[in-house]
Amino acid sequence: MQLPLSFQVRMQTQLEEDYPAFKQALASPSPISIRVNANKTSLPTSLTPVPWTETGFYLSERPSFTLDPMFHGGAYYVQEASSMFLEQALKQSVDLEESLAVLDLCGAPGGKSTHIASLLSEGSLLVANEVIKPRANILAENIQKWGSGNVVVTNNDPSHIGALTGFFDVMVVDAPCSGEGMFRKDPDAIQEWSEANVKLCSERQRRILMDVWDALKPGGVLIYSTCTYNSEENEENLVWLSTQQDVETVPLTLQPEWNVTETQEQGMRGYRFYPHKTQGEGFFLAVVRKTEGDEAGTYRKSKRPYLVSASKQEKALVQDWLSEPGDWEIVKHKETLRALPKAWMLELEQLYENLRVVYGGIELAEVMKNNAKPLPALALSQHLSAGAFPRAEVDLATALKFLHREDVVLEDSATGWVLVQFNGVPLGWGKKLQNRVNNHYPKEWRIRMSLDEVLKPENLEKQFVLSNQ
Repeated sequence: MQLPLSFQVRMQTQLEEDYPAFKQALASPSPISIRVNANKTSLPTSLTPVPWTETGFYLSERPSFTLDPMFHGGAYYVQEASSMFLEQALKQSVDLEESLAVLDLCGAPGGKSTHIASLLSEGSLLVANEVIKPRANILAENIQKWGSGNVVVTNNDPSHIGALTGFFDVMVVDAPCSGEGMFRKDPDAIQEWSEANVKLCSERQRRILMDVWDALKPGGVLIYSTCTYNSEENEENLVWLSTQQDVETVPLTLQPEWNVTETQEQGMRGYRFYPHKTQGEGFFLAVVRKTEGDEAGTYRKSKRPYLVSASKQEKALVQDWLSEPGDWEIVKHKETLRALPKAWMLELEQLYENLRVVYGGIELAEVMKNNAKPLPALALSQHLSAGAFPRAEVDLATALKFLHREDVVLEDSATGWVLVQFNGVPLGWGKKLQNRVNNHYPKEWRIRMSLDEVLKPENLEKQFVLSNQ
């Protein structure tokens, strides 16, 4: 690995006698880690845990995640281990039992958003934003597969969100950065790096923080993170923020065995992950609390709301599909019925009226001529009622064919809508007719690679399956 000379010089100064170990770590393979969705499957007992999170685990080798149905069913997310430290930042800075409004400003592809969703109370609301439209669509897909329900995916510039004065209790800003922490994992990051880009990133990060700042409530918490090593994008930005706004640093308690490096600059604390000390990539995180600012105004029901309630007849078609139907407001847009958290309807109206919402709540069904066709997000939802539909447990070969959008055979299931599942984890819908099964897995989500070699019996045994670890 040929590191840029100016980067080497700076890191030698920054790390001193630790630099040789740091450089050697960059030449070693990247650790592979996943975070398990405990609402969909049990935690593995034979994998090495990521120490700063309850649901993260290291893998001894990288499998073909594309060929694991559990991955497609949202049973786990492939996520870099260092970034899972977000869990400690949340647990130690806010009361997660409360009903919180939380923003993940730079959410794609979904690692932090799904992590936050798992940590929040069911009475909370998460807004997962992504400024780039194609990436926002990927974020929406991963949110649907995770299945939380109390999440809205938006596609907005930070300045648009900043106009929602005092809306959020917590804001997570995993800022676009120069990517130094990804040098080992992504060789392209080395080619794109320059001192000029570091400066550009630092300036952009400051603009992002200022653009979104007004949306944080007084007393609210900002969690700021990057995947880079330089102080210009990290500590110096926090010090700069403290000169622009009324903030106080929030210290976190570290366990010695984590080997996380705590920093302090002009009273602002930060936490660094170096690959020669921790089993993960380069990462920086800091937490601050907003001490002054404007409160949110009172939200009132609009006379012409964007979110229109479904009719009584339409609600009757789908409300038994949800495990706790009283927690949800069922709204209709065009032909789609959607469940949104009832406790947040006034706030959700503000979001839908002021932002570009890509996805929100749980897409339940398309309604046509008083018939409801269940949608993919419902199949993957954690809030699907256990007895609402018959279920067909399939083997690995059938699951892969289903995810490839091929014809499958579902034994011993009645005609009508059937929930296809693997190892107890739902994958999607099949509609069983008298002599065949219509595969309703979404075309845009399907496995695109050929399965010819994979489906040979001797190769099937090699596929990674989480529950077998």
